[in-house]
Amino acid sequence: MATRHPLTELAVGRVRLAPSVLAADFCCLGEEIRRVEAGGAEVLHLDIMDGHFVPNLSIGPPVVSSMRSRTTLPFDVHLMLTDPERYIDAFLEAGADHITLHVESHGDLGAMLDRVHAAGASAGLTLRPGTPVESLREYLERVDLILVMTVEPGFGGQSFMTNQLGKIRQIREWIDRSGRAVHLEVDGGINRETAPVARAAGCEMLVAGNSVFRAAEGVAAALANLRA
Repeated sequence: MATRHPLTELAVGRVRLAPSVLAADFCCLGEEIRRVEAGGAEVLHLDIMDGHFVPNLSIGPPVVSSMRSRTTLPFDVHLMLTDPERYIDAFLEAGADHITLHVESHGDLGAMLDRVHAAGASAGLTLRPGTPVESLREYLERVDLILVMTVEPGFGGQSFMTNQLGKIRQIREWIDRSGRAVHLEVDGGINRETAPVARAAGCEMLVAGNSVFRAAEGVAAALANLRA
C-alpha cells in the first residue's frame, strides 16, 4: 500500500473540505475524484454502510482499494457498521488513512481505536443525532477527530438538523479545554448556507456530498463557496 496520510498531518484550526464520495457518479469514479482534487478538496470522505446499522448499502474494501490508486488525498473512512471490528483491517489494507467509528456500534471501542492507531492511521468517533453527546467524552483523549452527524446517517441529500448545533458547541468546548489537536468534523446537509452555521458553532472540517458533486455551478465553484 502507498504511504498512509493520517488526518493528524493536517493542522487543525482552518477550514478543510472533505467531499463525500457517496454523492459521486460511480460510473466514472476516477474522474469524479480528479474533479474534486483539482477543485481544492483536501480529504475524501468515504461512507461505508452495511444495510444493518443503517438502512442502506454502499461500498466495500475492493472499491476503496481501486480508488486508492487514483489519488493521494487522505481517505476519511466513516464506518456505519454494526460490527466494525470485523472490517477494520480490510479497510486499512485497502488504503484508509483515517477511520471513524460510531459509539453505538458493537465491540470494544477503545481496542478498535488502538488498532487503527497501530496501523499508522488516525482514528475518530461519531454518533447519531439522537445519541447523547456525553457518550463521547471518555474517549476524547484517544481520538484525532470527532464527527457530528447533522442528519440521520444512511442516506445523502437530507436537510441540516439545526438541533445538533448545541452538540457541536459542547464538543468544541471539550476539545479546546483539552488542549489537544482534534479535528471537529460535520456531515449532513452541508451547503453554502449551512456551512457558515456549522463553522460558527466550532466545526472546521466540512463533509459535503450533493452540494459539491451535483452543484450546478461546478465542483470547483462549489468548493470555493463552501470554503468562503
